[in-house]
Amino acid sequence: MPTEEDLHRARGVVRDHLTPTPLVPSDPVGALLKLECAQPTGSFKVRGALAALSALDGAARAAGVVAASTGNHGLGVGFAAARLGIAATVVVPETASPAKLDKLRRSGVRLIQHGDGGAAAEAHALDLAADGLTYVSPYNDPEVIAGQSTIGGELRERIEGPFTLVTPVGGGGLAAGLALWAATQADVRVVGVEAEASRPVAAAVAAGRTVTVPVAPTLADALAGNLEPDSITPAILAAHEVELRSVTEPEIRAAMRLLASEHGLVVEGGAAVAVAALLAGKVSVTGPVVALVTGRNVALPVYAEAVTA
Repeated sequence: MPTEEDLHRARGVVRDHLTPTPLVPSDPVGALLKLECAQPTGSFKVRGALAALSALDGAARAAGVVAASTGNHGLGVGFAAARLGIAATVVVPETASPAKLDKLRRSGVRLIQHGDGGAAAEAHALDLAADGLTYVSPYNDPEVIAGQSTIGGELRERIEGPFTLVTPVGGGGLAAGLALWAATQADVRVVGVEAEASRPVAAAVAAGRTVTVPVAPTLADALAGNLEPDSITPAILAAHEVELRSVTEPEIRAAMRLLASEHGLVVEGGAAVAVAALLAGKVSVTGPVVALVTGRNVALPVYAEAVTA
């Protein structure tokens, strides 16, 4: 599990490499929007990648890293690797978003397309790790989780007093990091939001162990897929009593449309689920609320269809 020392170290690393992302009010949502879509890679994932790669020892840095990703984690690993002088290989499914593939090709990573889903890409990445590369999980890694927690520190610098923090949940790394950070505060509540089409974290929390769930097609492709066996994120969320909600595809579309029309923000489906849950009245709140808007890397045809449907 990530320690308080891990969280502190990650905060310093992220502060050295990234500018705090904007926090803007949204009257239609009734919340402050933390715009992680403004990160240089287009997603919050760069935080965890920087924390994980900076923690490697000399031998691991020399050998290089490998990651499996639907796109955003790979972009974060590519950014961190370039900053830290580490060779990186990223394995993506053959079905990965064209927008993310294009950015990955330009990031300098060695890009491998393998399999028809996240599980196949992950299995291939683990095979490559067995040959000497360090595998960097997008969520099941204490340093990655610590990196994602750094959003909390930025929020505390801007917000005094209690607030509710609503965050997307895919593998649970972001929510786990924020839950660990919130445990150091006296007045922060964390609510996680999954896509209804893919709820592996909620299932694992309910079962007390990682379980396999059905996964349907979803606009929130970055959140979709089952968990690695023995993932640590559900246990962290359960221990810190993080509430879990879910949103439907029409609710995701409505959030994407509102973010475009009211704020001029182009966001991917997975990035809009926190806003979707608030718009749909699925999160009970009193007092200030922060919704994380976590990424912008969406193929334009997919985006256009989503916001005009």
